[in-house]
Amino acid sequence: MELSTKILAVKSSVTLAIAAKAREMKSQGIDVISLSAGEPDFDTPDFIKESAVEALRKGQTKYTPVSGTLELRQAICRKLKRDQGLDFSLDQIVVGTGAKHAIFNVLFALLNPGDEVLIPSPYWLSYPEMVTVIGGGSVFLPTCESTGFKITPAMLEKAITPKSKVLILNSPSNPTGAVYSREELLALIQVMKKYPRLLVLSDEIYEKLIFDGQKHCSIAQLDSEIAKRTIVVNGHSKAYAMTGWRLGYAACPDKALAKAVESIQSHSTSNPVSFTQAGGVAALDRGEAEAGKMKDVFEKRRDLFLSLLGKIDCFTTTKPGGAFYLFVNIKKTGLSAFEVSKRLLEEAHVAVIPGEPFGSAEHIRLSYAVSEKEIYSAVERMANCFKQKK
Repeated sequence: MELSTKILAVKSSVTLAIAAKAREMKSQGIDVISLSAGEPDFDTPDFIKESAVEALRKGQTKYTPVSGTLELRQAICRKLKRDQGLDFSLDQIVVGTGAKHAIFNVLFALLNPGDEVLIPSPYWLSYPEMVTVIGGGSVFLPTCESTGFKITPAMLEKAITPKSKVLILNSPSNPTGAVYSREELLALIQVMKKYPRLLVLSDEIYEKLIFDGQKHCSIAQLDSEIAKRTIVVNGHSKAYAMTGWRLGYAACPDKALAKAVESIQSHSTSNPVSFTQAGGVAALDRGEAEAGKMKDVFEKRRDLFLSLLGKIDCFTTTKPGGAFYLFVNIKKTGLSAFEVSKRLLEEAHVAVIPGEPFGSAEHIRLSYAVSEKEIYSAVERMANCFKQKK
């Protein structure tokens, strides 16, 4: 069967493929430690599950408004006001089946053929694939350890052209864990103000997972002009361990964009699952304490992982400020990231994600959404697979 040229240009998800390979090896009786997961290893808090069950018992099993239930959109507006001081009306909020879905719909609503999307690199691997499917062009802004894996105003200004339509900012970042400070965002805003056509898609899905006493700052809360050009995307997956619930949302700066996103969704997935939205309300209104507990565990694991990786002298790591990943430089191995990942899986039975799909052949991504016991064992296996410090 002949497939479309659009889909042939899209690469399959490496993270999902490696996770599937690890599961397959485990089913064969092989003791695999998977550091590939892009989801918390915690269960969804009971009070959230109970809210969804109660919705089921009440018969909330019908279609809801395409953009989400009134109750969930109200909860999102309360959250944005409480956490970021942002004011949104109900008709500026569109709830989708995950933040990924919201990002795709927003880009679909905004991009014309030839429009460019500015993507700091390393990047979440789905960003450029979405842009490709929609017909836009991805322009990568390379970063590295010396910049903290963050773009500078000079980098941004150099990348902007008359075709530039959207800048994607992901803070905290997947895969690097980089977190933009208020001051860094304000510096970027000064550049953006020179280019009124440039919009910002602020992917804030990891906002509750920020360490070392730092506070999340949305670029939309810093400047009224930029707020009118910023789409805030967030969701429930990472903060509340609700990955399988598939709830995310776009908070749009104007009602016309929200209406366009809603229209796209009405002809594809329609509304998110009805009773999961009840759980989403409970998470946003009552989930801060549980989210904080999970954040504290992730921070402890991060510190443990960083201390243990010193055993592997061909790995170097920058301390991430958030999320639950280490983006490890493997240049000293003399191998590509794909080669290192293959060797670790086949010889050490440790599943990691190579950096190439994130825009770097010199890094691998390790998730610490695993137990401390698994972190100890994984590092021991990786150290045995490569030269150890004496």
